Amino acid sequence: MQNTAWASVEENDLTIKIETEKLEAIIPKKSPKHWMTGIEKGSFLDKATGFREIGDGLMVIDWLMEAGSDEDYGDQVIALDGDGVGRYSWHENENEPDRQYYTRMSHGSSHRKRMVEGPQLCHRMKPVQPEVIHGTDFIAVTTTYQYEYAAPGRKTGSRWTQRIVFPRGERFFVLMDRIDSVNDSPEMFLRSDMPGCIRHEKGDAFSEIYLSYLSGPEGVRIPSSEFFTPFPPDLKFGYRRDLNRTPTHFIRAYHLRDKQTGEEGPWLAGLTLEPSVVYEAWCSQRPGDIIVMIEEIHGKPVQAGDSFSAAHIVGYFDAIEEMHEIYDQYKGHTALTADASGWQLVR
Repeated sequence: MQNTAWASVEENDLTIKIETEKLEAIIPKKSPKHWMTGIEKGSFLDKATGFREIGDGLMVIDWLMEAGSDEDYGDQVIALDGDGVGRYSWHENENEPDRQYYTRMSHGSSHRKRMVEGPQLCHRMKPVQPEVIHGTDFIAVTTTYQYEYAAPGRKTGSRWTQRIVFPRGERFFVLMDRIDSVNDSPEMFLRSDMPGCIRHEKGDAFSEIYLSYLSGPEGVRIPSSEFFTPFPPDLKFGYRRDLNRTPTHFIRAYHLRDKQTGEEGPWLAGLTLEPSVVYEAWCSQRPGDIIVMIEEIHGKPVQAGDSFSAAHIVGYFDAIEEMHEIYDQYKGHTALTADASGWQLVR
């Protein structure tokens, strides 16, 4: 355990627990409660209010992907990732095949995509040994992993790096996801949950969602009642870079509330600090109790040896105006460095 007056780091075989004056968070190393990447489910605590994240974790990472169809080989890839036919189990439309319905509700049907490399890191990644730096006014944790298999005709071995910095005195962390690719692609992107999914029953855990990049410069505030019935990602509340004007800010947030009392809590928000890196993003209700907030970054031509990254701020805010103020302070950055002397966002 490492301690200072303002923070502590406690590490064991399973996790790294970060506690600061403002926050608590756990980063998994193996055998997580839910997903292997990002911040572990239920561990992100706002000490000022006592509220926690209500989904399955924050900044959770999926595959390395590209636009296109995998119709000729999709079953091979799915089997390798441990997601066999049993996964397709939503029987809400008897006139639509099970797998087809699952795919439409999970990913939409208007923009076909396929995996370049796997596995789906969130639940298939093997144990990792993150590097921890305990600075005088920050804590940084860096996790790296190489993809283990690839689609037919592709190489394996692209590297994913996730760096998380907890600055002293803040109710948020700063995060970078980076890919160093060993493959060529006309339109490669990385998929993640940004900031994370929302678990609820008829809006009991949140009152509204805020998306800064839709419905004009003020964004849109969506009441929880819009998420009582399932709908696919491409039906509403979606963003595609090729169909939308690039916004000045890219913020996704949900307004927490106490399940027992209904009392309003803080906003939990994710800020992507350079809006132009967002390829596609959606906010949709799947069958069951989960709202998915998928964000895909880059979506541009890549050659073997190239890298791309995105930088985000994720944390608790008392008002939408506060999110925008923080955004203006840090906007325009796509990468994040850290060593013993300090941390820095990079353009």
